[in-house]
Amino acid sequence: MTTVFKSTEARPMPGRSSGPVAWLRSNLFSTPGNSLMSLALLAVCLWALVASLDWAVLQAVFGSNLQACNDVRGVGACWGVISEKGRLIVMGRYPETEHWRPVIATALMLGVVVISCMPRFWNKALPLVWLVMLAVYFVLMKGGFFGLTEVDTDQWGGLPLTVMLTVISMTLAFPLAIFVALGRRSNMPAIKTLCTLYVELVRGVPLITVLFMASFMLPLFMPEGVKIDVLVRVVVGITLFSGAYMAEVIRGGLQALPKGQTEAAATLGLSYWQTQRMIVLPQALATVVPSIMNTFIGLFKDTSLVTIVSLYELTGALGLALNSDADWRPFKIEAYLFITFIYFAFCFAMSRYSLWIEERTAVSKVR
Repeated sequence: MTTVFKSTEARPMPGRSSGPVAWLRSNLFSTPGNSLMSLALLAVCLWALVASLDWAVLQAVFGSNLQACNDVRGVGACWGVISEKGRLIVMGRYPETEHWRPVIATALMLGVVVISCMPRFWNKALPLVWLVMLAVYFVLMKGGFFGLTEVDTDQWGGLPLTVMLTVISMTLAFPLAIFVALGRRSNMPAIKTLCTLYVELVRGVPLITVLFMASFMLPLFMPEGVKIDVLVRVVVGITLFSGAYMAEVIRGGLQALPKGQTEAAATLGLSYWQTQRMIVLPQALATVVPSIMNTFIGLFKDTSLVTIVSLYELTGALGLALNSDADWRPFKIEAYLFITFIYFAFCFAMSRYSLWIEERTAVSKVR
C-alpha cells in the first residue's frame, strides 16, 4: 500500500512581537472592547489637549494688562498676573528694595545642597562648608551686620522661606531619625521606651497641630523674659515631625538586614558604633532610599502649613499677593499653576536624584 503525502499551503508569516505597533495591538487594541475604550480615551485626551492649548496659549494674555485680562476671563489665561504679582509671590513680605539678599542667600543654599549630593565632595570639609553657608545665609536674610538693614523673621517668605525650612529641617531630621531608629532597636529598656514614645506621640498628631503647639502653646511654658523666635520654633516642630516618620523608615531598613551581618562584625571585634557606621547603616539606608526621598518630598510640600503661624512661604505668599488686590484676585488659577510648576520642578529633581542613588547602590552591590 502506497502512502501519498499531500502538500499543505504555507502558513502566513507570524506578526511582529516587538515594536510600537505590536505593543499597541497587544495592549490597547487586543479586542473590540479594548479598541473602543482606547479610541474613546484618545478622543478625550485630544479634546483636553486642544482645549488646554486654546486656554493657555491661543486665547491667553501674556502682558500685565488688567483690561485685556478681564476681556478674556473664562476664555483664555491671564499670565500677566505672574508678571504683576510674581515678585510678591516668590519673595513674600520681604522688603522689595532688599530682594537681592534672599536671591543670593537662596542660590547659595541650593548650591551647597547640590554639591553635597555629589560623591566627589563627600569629605571632612563638607560640614565646614555647611556652617559657613548657614552663617552667610542668616547674615544676608536677617541683616544687622555690615551695613545691611535688619529684617525680622516674620517678614521672610516666599520661595526663600520654603527652601530654608526644607533644607534645615531635612538636615536636622535625618541624623535624628537615625538615632531614634537605632534607639528603638536598643537593648536598653529606657532608651527604647523613650524613642518609642517619641515616635508614637508625634505620629499620632497632624503637623498643623505640632506647628500650632510650637508657635502658640510653647511660649506659655517659657520663663518670663525668655522668648524663642517663631521661625526657630517652626523649624524645631517640622524637624521633630519629619524625624519621627523617617525613623520608622530607617528602622524598616535595619530590620531587613540579616543577623549574620552584626554577628560577623562581632567576630571581627568591631564595637557597636563601628558596626553600625561601617556595616549596618550603609546597607540599611541603601535599602530605603525611595522611602527616605518620599519623606523629603512630603516635607518640602508640608512647609505650606506654616501659614497658620503667619509665616508666608510660597503658597502663603500667593494668597497674600492675590487677597490684597481685588483686581487680580480672579486670576488665581494662573498663579496656582505657576507655583505648581515650582513645586514640581523641585520634587522632580529630588525624585531623579533618588533614582540615581538607587542605581549607584545597585551597581556597588553587584561589584
